[in-house]
Amino acid sequence: MGARRGKANVFRGNHPAKVDEKGRLKLPAAFKSLVDAASVTQFYVTSVDGESAQVWPLPEWEKREVEFGKGNQLDPLLKKYRAMTSYFGQQVEMDAQGRILLPQILRNKAGLDDEEAVVLGIGEYLELHNRKRFEAKAEADKLTDEDLLHLAQRLGGKV
Repeated sequence: MGARRGKANVFRGNHPAKVDEKGRLKLPAAFKSLVDAASVTQFYVTSVDGESAQVWPLPEWEKREVEFGKGNQLDPLLKKYRAMTSYFGQQVEMDAQGRILLPQILRNKAGLDDEEAVVLGIGEYLELHNRKRFEAKAEADKLTDEDLLHLAQRLGGKV
């Protein structure tokens, strides 16, 4: 088992990639350098809806698990979240070439088998989308002036 210590720096931006025919994602260089610097080789790959994959450095996912443990275990929303992230989830190790294997169920549902992907840095984790689906959704669901106004209100007037 590889190293599990450390914390990846903040992931940000979009770095396109391709999922190979075996279902492996080669981490884009910009993101791989961050996990290498934090000595992270273990990841938890999951999803909340099967439409995209979340790739969490294992130390970050373990922090979430601690937070889940503090919640009311009978809370239906917490139970649903844990069930979905467990159903789609799998702990994986990055290989020597910087590739991680995506869980088969998630690859099939999210359309990530042997496809071009969008890899977005979302702070503590990466979000992986089928490129064609993501671009179609982005085109159909653009940010409006009203969206930006609501966002500004939530952020204290700053967007």
